[in-house]
Amino acid sequence: MKQPPTDHAAARTVVVELVVAVITFSFGALVVYGSAQLGASWGADGPQSGYFPFYIGLLICISSAGIFVPALLKLKSDRSVFVTTGQLKRVMVILLPTTAYAVGVQWIGIYVSSAVFVALFMKFLGKYSWLRSVVVGSTVSISAFVLFELWFKIPLPKGPFERMIGY
Repeated sequence: MKQPPTDHAAARTVVVELVVAVITFSFGALVVYGSAQLGASWGADGPQSGYFPFYIGLLICISSAGIFVPALLKLKSDRSVFVTTGQLKRVMVILLPTTAYAVGVQWIGIYVSSAVFVALFMKFLGKYSWLRSVVVGSTVSISAFVLFELWFKIPLPKGPFERMIGY
């Protein structure tokens, strides 16, 4: 009997902890630097505008170091798996199209992006026919347009298609 392929580790927990600690520390350092530029001391009339953000950034840096150092110490010994390749693929199946959708909203507007997003998800993840996918994606997008733009008068991001039809 053929054995199913084993799911390999895509990332170890300790490596993810190190990466997150570095990213978080970088953010904290940026806050500290920006706050110092604004003025992070106590002035004659009270705290300067960067006083509180400076200490928040400092706390973020200290907390990040508190994650980084123990993770670094167990780098060679800890082999626990954070995510396997199969799990990562399932996450990417959702994350990548959703990211493309968010970018698409900026370029072609929310209504066209939503129609394409819903239709493609239905076709490739839901295994529906192209006809059903396009009809449902278009119906959802048109319904949202009528609801927000016409009834509630709430403008949402529009692209070239909406400008072409006069909105």
